Amino acid sequence: MRILFIFITFGFSILSCRATELGPDKESKKQPYNVLFISIDDLNDWTGFAGGHPQTQTPNMDKLAQQGVVFEEAFCAASLCNPSRAALMSGYRPSSTGVYGNGTQMRDSDVLKHALTIPQWFSKHGYFTTARGKIFHSANGEKADTVSWDKWVHTTGGYGAVKKQAGYLASGIPKGEADENFDWGPTDAAFEETQDYITAKWAADQLEKDYDKPFFLACGIFRPHLKWHVPQEFFDKFPEEKMILPDVNEEDYDDIPSSALQPSKNYFATKKYKKQQAAVQAYLACINYADQCVGVVLDALSKSKYADNTIVVLWGDHGWHLGEKLRYKKFTLWEEACKMPLIIKVPGMTEAGVRCKSPVSLMDLYPTLLELCGLPANPENEGNSIVPLLKDVNTIWNKPALTTMHYNRHSVRSKKWRYIRYQDGAEELYNHETDPMEWENLANNPEYDFVKTELAKYFPAVNHPEVQSKEH
Repeated sequence: MRILFIFITFGFSILSCRATELGPDKESKKQPYNVLFISIDDLNDWTGFAGGHPQTQTPNMDKLAQQGVVFEEAFCAASLCNPSRAALMSGYRPSSTGVYGNGTQMRDSDVLKHALTIPQWFSKHGYFTTARGKIFHSANGEKADTVSWDKWVHTTGGYGAVKKQAGYLASGIPKGEADENFDWGPTDAAFEETQDYITAKWAADQLEKDYDKPFFLACGIFRPHLKWHVPQEFFDKFPEEKMILPDVNEEDYDDIPSSALQPSKNYFATKKYKKQQAAVQAYLACINYADQCVGVVLDALSKSKYADNTIVVLWGDHGWHLGEKLRYKKFTLWEEACKMPLIIKVPGMTEAGVRCKSPVSLMDLYPTLLELCGLPANPENEGNSIVPLLKDVNTIWNKPALTTMHYNRHSVRSKKWRYIRYQDGAEELYNHETDPMEWENLANNPEYDFVKTELAKYFPAVNHPEVQSKEH
């Protein structure tokens, strides 16, 4: 019987975290890690392992969480798809590149025009890189930055048809009273016909292939991004009338500066037509759908010959408000929009089922993966390698997470505090030990001036003007 041993050495950086395969019938050989990179769009902390909602059903992600490290305090570089993903994948903060919105092509930035993204760096150093789904801002076309991959595969499939009445969205809200894309409803499609399943099945199929070099395999799941249209079977798991609503403070804006984003019309429309529970149902249905897609990929990995030497990274690009701060949207510098799930499993290194409470950023993934795979560091990276936390979640870590939302609008999140400063100098400060919902703004209390002074050190010194899209 052939026996597989995994041995990790840390003596030299170029060999760090390399697995070694030994067998009675062959000489030992160094076997570098592969990387399975799973992105889920618009996923907040409403997962079982993150504990954001008591009725969520995410058995596949929860199983992965039990095998690796859960980062309980993980935050995005920007609470919007394009700048978040551009920052994560390039290693440059939005404030360094001027990529702040969804309308900009990442490569329109002079800073990013020739920047080497994560897959390009891996390819440069001997990996085969391939992807399908939403990894950059788009699943297809130029915003997918297809040049980053050795092999890019276009996304196919849809989500099926929904029922709607003339003049109404499928949600039952009259057209015009909510954003056109703020819609939900069950579809007539079978699970196996849908876009994200097809993407997940593609990723699963790649894990059955033979490779002559280590691989970096990326799989981008689009739901729970709007519109919340998924097959009926997923809605059936969450009876609308039983849905528990998040805590909402209707007076929340009494101490919030006008510089902050204001309540969304989606909130008022949802409340007016008593659709709050329906919205929760739809979001949870989409999360459960995404989880089932993740399960397709993870099951394939567990059955593959790559199970014992493949790093798994599961991440969301940012969070989402489900009524908190009187919003059904993202785009803010508050906790619900900035926080998202992050799980990292490194065979032979990470303990099973451990949880890290130190704040980390999606910006940290680039340098972390390079170190884990024994690749040279990219000196342009503006994140921090969190390998020390993967080795020991109790490592002292005093590096707050920075989130940027538009030009010179930033939020710094430490273990205890969130400090927000807008381009006009207006501020918010929240104590997360006593106020996890961020309902009491302490920024104008001189007692906490020392906190602001300390956290302000982490605001970027450079605020690049917003990049304007060029003709392509």
